[in-house]
Amino acid sequence: MERDNKRGKLLTRRAALIGGAKIGLVGALAARLYYLQVLQADKYTMLADENRINLRLLAPPRGLIVDRFGVMLASNRQNYRVVLVAEQAGDIDSTLDAVAELISLSDSDRRRVMREIRRKHSFVPVVVRENLSWDEMALVEVNAPELPGVSIEQGLTRDYPLGEMASHLVGYVAAVSESELTGDPLLELPDFRIGKNGAEKEHDQDLRGTAGTSEVEVNAFGRVVRELSREEGTPGQEVALTIDAALQEYAAQRCIAEGSVACVLMDAPTGEVLAMVSVPAYDPAAFAAGLTSAMWRDLIENPYNPLSNKAISGAYAPGSTFKPMVALAALESGLAVPETHVTCPGHFQLGDAVFHCWRKGGHGTLDMRGGIKNSCDVYFFEMARRIGIDRIAAMAKRFGFGGTLGIDVPGERTGLIPTRDWKLATYGIPWQQGETISCGIGQSYITTTPLQLATMTSRLVTSRAIVPRLTREAGVMTEDSNPVRPSFSPIGVSARDMALVLDGMNAVVNEQGGTAFGARIKDPVMAMGGKSGTSQVRHITQAERDRGLPKPKEVPWKERDHALFVSFAPVSAPRYVCAVVVEHGGAEGGGGSAVAAPICRDVLIEAQTRDPARRIPPSRLAGERGATRS
Repeated sequence: MERDNKRGKLLTRRAALIGGAKIGLVGALAARLYYLQVLQADKYTMLADENRINLRLLAPPRGLIVDRFGVMLASNRQNYRVVLVAEQAGDIDSTLDAVAELISLSDSDRRRVMREIRRKHSFVPVVVRENLSWDEMALVEVNAPELPGVSIEQGLTRDYPLGEMASHLVGYVAAVSESELTGDPLLELPDFRIGKNGAEKEHDQDLRGTAGTSEVEVNAFGRVVRELSREEGTPGQEVALTIDAALQEYAAQRCIAEGSVACVLMDAPTGEVLAMVSVPAYDPAAFAAGLTSAMWRDLIENPYNPLSNKAISGAYAPGSTFKPMVALAALESGLAVPETHVTCPGHFQLGDAVFHCWRKGGHGTLDMRGGIKNSCDVYFFEMARRIGIDRIAAMAKRFGFGGTLGIDVPGERTGLIPTRDWKLATYGIPWQQGETISCGIGQSYITTTPLQLATMTSRLVTSRAIVPRLTREAGVMTEDSNPVRPSFSPIGVSARDMALVLDGMNAVVNEQGGTAFGARIKDPVMAMGGKSGTSQVRHITQAERDRGLPKPKEVPWKERDHALFVSFAPVSAPRYVCAVVVEHGGAEGGGGSAVAAPICRDVLIEAQTRDPARRIPPSRLAGERGATRS
């Protein structure tokens, strides 16, 4: 009996201990539940929401680029694209195979997708293909439940109304490369594009804008169920260029027939670039959408180099367009006066070397005005011999040669104006007098860009240190506006000397015997002055001269001379300047007066016709162009 009592007491104690333990566990569980569900409710609600809700960045609309009158040069248009989120897709190859059964997907597209998946976070959407048609978009959307991680997004893509006509100055946008990633999540967005060239690159930060956000609810598979809220980004700033879209388009169309051409049209008093053409060009929209390997190969293998903006990066010997610099240097030095006469027998002797004038029989005896009018090489050989290379270089640099002009678009080259010190430092040998003679007609080491030639002409007609620019800081201009013109410092050249050179350039075009008389504008109200140039790209031996030089069309294109012309109009009160370089003389291999001057003439007629202060009847304009074309 006693034994049974002891056993009962033991069981009672054990039951109490077990019951107490159970009560303790239940109490601890209740306390933990209270802690998690009440005290930590906000924290775990947030964590749950993070699993249920995704916050996504929205690319802001890129800012517009417009011309001086508000005409669109770069805008945005609607774009449908297929995107893939790697962490939701699972087997990427299988997913891409499934997508390829619905829409065309090239091997390069697949390689790009795989490359971007490797370099981006797994939760960042990667564009599989852009610019879908409505039918393609609908087909993918209908099959979306069977395509994990794949969805259709609607965004904006860049549109360029002028296309190739303005591609070099407007530039283009393209996807962010790996080297351009800075940690900014905006740069990782699949539809985000940054400026890669032209004004798009120069003003990229202003054009980007500020990102928006989209808060979306997703299911367990990561598929979007609904959008909870959206905050649109701030569009990028609008950028207004100095370009006149109509003039840009006209100048481009006028240049295309000659093959590889650069043309710069400027408003001389303000330095504003009204047209900047480099042909052939490229389609900027193709870069925004993504070039195929075949398209890229065609661009880089084109002998006319369409990717280069020749207006600012093409470096050419200026030929006879450089002679005004030699004339001004000679006058300023006092080693020549307007009445200084030189006899041209067709060649110039310097020791054992013979330098030839472009006119085989020579020009006879000429003063300085006649030397400019007839573009006599012997006259400028003699001027260069008298004054030396350093005086020539000093004058050329005052007119914008030998350095960058600071144009607000990337890619500008400096060109080269040689000096004695430069040659010694570069080659370790002294300067030779024969090199000075060649520099006197814009050959030898001298190289310039078409923009520099236009700037030189602007400084000639204004006597001020004009600086070219492509951006209008004051915004869009209308025909009724009257913007304050920038102030430029005087060039520091005698007004008498400048007047003589400009008078000679007037004679080049408007007097019988002038090298560009055939390309003149017959209407005196719109008349232009100018200077022609033909620069050699290879050395011509005396044996070749003795045999007789072949016609330009018989020479390989790459070995033909370049054709150049600089001009200003109207002669009575110069406002517009135009510089044209036709690489290797264009389709027919002509010289500056035959090929480049007519382009300048037509562009200057168009510019003056469009000038709000000047209205030329269309019938008169048509007759003028037809009568003066050569």
